[in-house]
Amino acid sequence: MELIKATEKEIPLIQDLARRSWESAYLGIISNEQIEYMLGEMYSTKEISTHLQNPNYHYYLIFDEYNDSFEGFIGYEHGYEKGTTKLHRIYLVPKSKGKGFGKGALDFLKKKLSESNDRRIILNVNKENKAKKFYESQGFKVYNELVLDIGNGFVMDDYQMEYIIHL
Repeated sequence: MELIKATEKEIPLIQDLARRSWESAYLGIISNEQIEYMLGEMYSTKEISTHLQNPNYHYYLIFDEYNDSFEGFIGYEHGYEKGTTKLHRIYLVPKSKGKGFGKGALDFLKKKLSESNDRRIILNVNKENKAKKFYESQGFKVYNELVLDIGNGFVMDDYQMEYIIHL
């Protein structure tokens, strides 16, 4: 597995990986209408381009060298809050789950904290998403619950989770 820093030219690839992973990850959790709305808002070319222009926001593509294929991506932001990196996005295409790519990406992120003054990683996960168990297996703990109005009559009903780096 290799993590490759994404640039503007990879935006279409990020959008494709997001669509392929979301259609599996959120099936039966949120409506198709909400999936389409969120993909349109969160993964528009303009939105991703804005992230890439932020020096604290990073996208990395998860590349499987053995199969010569992109399996997903991770998007995170150092300094989201004082001492905190926010894991905004980590998604794998369905066939790649359970193969260690997610764990490898989180280990990569934990190492990347050394490039910042952050000692804490936070993330939001839908209360119905099976990924919560994965995050718990990687040392994350729930610290809050959040219902967030995202517009267009849709909400996100999430757990907020954190991982604290102990020096």
